[in-house]
Amino acid sequence: MTPFTVMLAAVAVVGTVIHSTAADTAAGKARGLLLVANKGEHTLGIVDPDAGRQLAAVSEEGITGHEVAASPDGRTAYVPIYGNSGVGSPGTDGQTLAVIDIASRRLIHTIDFGRPVRPHCAVFGPKNGLLYISTELTNSIGVIDPRTNKIVGSIPTGQPESHMLAITRDGKRAYTSNVHAGTVSAIDLDAKKVIAVIPISKEVQRISLSVDGRYAFTADQTAPRLAVIDTATNQVKTWVDLPGIAYGTAPTRDGRRLILALITLNKVGVVDLESMKLEWTIDVPKAPQEVLVRPDDSLAYVSCDASHKIAVINLKTWNVDKLIDVGRGADGLAWAKAN
Repeated sequence: MTPFTVMLAAVAVVGTVIHSTAADTAAGKARGLLLVANKGEHTLGIVDPDAGRQLAAVSEEGITGHEVAASPDGRTAYVPIYGNSGVGSPGTDGQTLAVIDIASRRLIHTIDFGRPVRPHCAVFGPKNGLLYISTELTNSIGVIDPRTNKIVGSIPTGQPESHMLAITRDGKRAYTSNVHAGTVSAIDLDAKKVIAVIPISKEVQRISLSVDGRYAFTADQTAPRLAVIDTATNQVKTWVDLPGIAYGTAPTRDGRRLILALITLNKVGVVDLESMKLEWTIDVPKAPQEVLVRPDDSLAYVSCDASHKIAVINLKTWNVDKLIDVGRGADGLAWAKAN
């Protein structure tokens, strides 16, 4: 596939801060901030996770972003503007990436892909510092250099509806979940080519990787089970039976467990990655979506779409420590380290 026609709208559009206070400016600095895509109100929420409150909600100019990535230095947030529909459904087709300065709570750049692509999931390459974004309508991954805010490449996924994206720690390989194709694409990022297409089911959704990179995880959206893909063979190694349909997943930083959102049950499940068995479940507010594990491995944050909440799970007690009020349609999460 040929690279995107690049059109950079580096017009330094100034975003609107929906709410914040002077005291909030210093809050969370020593500990890091939690970013949440409030897709129901078209804002990026900036949350002090320790104080347990949203400090500000930055406008995305009336168009919806579902996911968010934070720059490695914690200064900048990147929100792909997807549109107002679900995967494969009619609606607006986004074609931009919002670049938000976290300290000033302002939209500072808009990067335009030049045509409708429904950009969705953004992930930083751990070695090269490039930003990779799933661009659903073009069956590809867009590549952006955040130093210049320019699109510098495109990598085919070989499948339609490549919605979510995960990258191995060495930065050499990417895995995309291709929703209604029901597959996962394994991609060599250096060679910019698909090396395997892994069949899963009639429908998949989100994807994550184990800490050691041995496994990729994606949940069947038609049956209560989790596919465990062996990244050495790029084949499904085993299935984990679940009590309900799962959605977002994330491993604990020690590599021992996988936390998953059981979206239809309003629970979070915990899978032991040695036995590949579900250990227990935890009640959370309605419609859990995405899971993010804090860098110190002490807490997990779970966005709960229909509840306007983030559930904070203590990874020692496995209880919900607190609930944080955020915006409507809370979905994608990212951690911005302290500066």
